[in-house]
Amino acid sequence: MGLDLTRRQFAGGFAITAADMMARPAFARGEAKVVVIGGGAGGATVAGTLKVSNPALDVTLLEPQAKYTSCFFSNAYIGGFYSLADLTHGYSGLAKLGVTVIHDRAEKIDTIKKTVDLQNKKQISYDRLVVSPGIDFKWSAIEGYSQSVAKTMPHAWRGGDQTFALRDRLEKMENGGTVVITVPKLPYRCPPGPYERACVIAHYLKQAKPKSKLVILDAKMTFSKQSAFQEAFEKYYKDIIEVHLSNDIDDFTVARVDPGDGEIRTNAGFNIKAAVANIIPPQTAGAICLQSGLADPEWCPIDPASFASSKAENVFVLGDSAIANEMPKSAFSAHSQGLAVAARIAAELDSRRPDPARYRNTCWSIVAPDDAIKIGADYAAGPLPGGINGLVPSNAFVSKPGESAQERKATYDEAFAWYPTLIGQIFKTETRSKSSKVKAG
Repeated sequence: MGLDLTRRQFAGGFAITAADMMARPAFARGEAKVVVIGGGAGGATVAGTLKVSNPALDVTLLEPQAKYTSCFFSNAYIGGFYSLADLTHGYSGLAKLGVTVIHDRAEKIDTIKKTVDLQNKKQISYDRLVVSPGIDFKWSAIEGYSQSVAKTMPHAWRGGDQTFALRDRLEKMENGGTVVITVPKLPYRCPPGPYERACVIAHYLKQAKPKSKLVILDAKMTFSKQSAFQEAFEKYYKDIIEVHLSNDIDDFTVARVDPGDGEIRTNAGFNIKAAVANIIPPQTAGAICLQSGLADPEWCPIDPASFASSKAENVFVLGDSAIANEMPKSAFSAHSQGLAVAARIAAELDSRRPDPARYRNTCWSIVAPDDAIKIGADYAAGPLPGGINGLVPSNAFVSKPGESAQERKATYDEAFAWYPTLIGQIFKTETRSKSSKVKAG
């Protein structure tokens, strides 16, 4: 599948496109101020979409980093399929639209006064606030692990320095060293991500360090796309990847790490020494959500019909920080939610009844050169088991074992077309599909 098809998938599956919004009447309140916290897949989507729909609207994007290095698709770089430069993007496209981009950190939200305090001591007021800060980590959940230790035992669950650190440690590891990936309990960002990472690292080891092996310690009993991943392990990495899943007897949740000698210990007493340790810790909503009372207790409850915060008026929380039920924490999800939130804010400011929001997610995973698998579904607000209102999935799909090489190659090409397409839509830049560096054979 090529880039054009991927673009059609985006246009057909999301709640509303910028072109749809431009065809609507102008806002009744063109002077309204919208502030967006977080310049990733969710926040940047809202800022750009709103500004395209109404250039007169005052839209401010708060993002500490001048360059955004995506965590999504970073496994392609870690495995040698993509360059780090291809994952790094600026905000000039949004600025050219007229979005006010401020590279500073939001320190405090006052939802009564409708203000945001910045690290530089400035204060910004808003009429609508969008909060999309991604994730933070529960450092204390693992004895011996910390933000400082992450420099030598990288989590690489944020893009940038951590992504580079993990790849660098893999390259410097001696042939015969053991790589360990630890996986926390749900919820966490990108549920299939650790297993895609295992595949691309195992591919690298197979080519460059064939005496090495990779061990996965998972705090869960099952994992996303399990059957298709297990098929890939058996087909490509039978003597490289070793998986330990938790069960009623053995709990492979990581209890303690020792950065000095690389030792990792699980709750069940399993010990292993890693030459390269990829410690993915338990996660929470972004710190600004916890500090501002938007979380309950660690993730942010929202109205699934709009992603409006359940804790504060005129505030929307989307992306990884939001409680979205079965909708995974992914870039595709955040972008889809961002388009829906932009449409909702547009309707509110224009005193219109909002259209029902529709959301979509697809997650692709590279398992080998020219071989990828995927999972996805559509989502809409509705009743869930137990009588609660949430996001109900429909039209779900997942790759299955036994699919043809042609189908897997099409999924692989689709993944490499998806990434630049999504980046172009988020950051309002011209992009082109990039081929992977690694070829089969």
